[in-house]
Amino acid sequence: MKRNPIILKKESTALLIIDLQEKILPVIRNVDSVIENTLKLIKGFKELQLPIYFTEQYPKGLGPTSQKILSELEGYSAIQKMSFSCFGAEELFNELKSKKLHQIVIAGVESHVCVQQTVLDLLANDFQVNVAADAVSSRREFDFMIALDRMRTLGAEITTSESILFELLEVCGTPEFKAISKIVK
Repeated sequence: MKRNPIILKKESTALLIIDLQEKILPVIRNVDSVIENTLKLIKGFKELQLPIYFTEQYPKGLGPTSQKILSELEGYSAIQKMSFSCFGAEELFNELKSKKLHQIVIAGVESHVCVQQTVLDLLANDFQVNVAADAVSSRREFDFMIALDRMRTLGAEITTSESILFELLEVCGTPEFKAISKIVK
């Protein structure tokens, strides 16, 4: 018997947070839930000592990453980009490949623009992509729903923040399990 190879593994998983910036967040649907679930992912990934990356789209225009997110990312640096897809972000894909991080968890905005283009480019470059549906959003619900459907149809795993964290844990009864159980409550 063997486990399904799409189950997230600690040694090959990274979190990529896309463009959760101050100036766009006020118009994003369910922004409080997106922030809350992204924070759960960040705290969980830090507990598991897994890599975290975050991007900022044209920060001169859209401002810095939300202070709520930055407060959990002390010691991390934003990857600046002008392209909608993170494919154009300072060799990010090459770094992920060189570190053998082929399972990428996605959070961020907007689902139908930067998130979707990044997901499609990751898939085209042989990454497994897990979109945390409760940690991504758009200004309009229709755009959000179509983007999730398109990403799923083209090969992305659409799941939730809590599912992602428990998948990475694998077992209960560990100190990490106890810490993450508190994070998701």
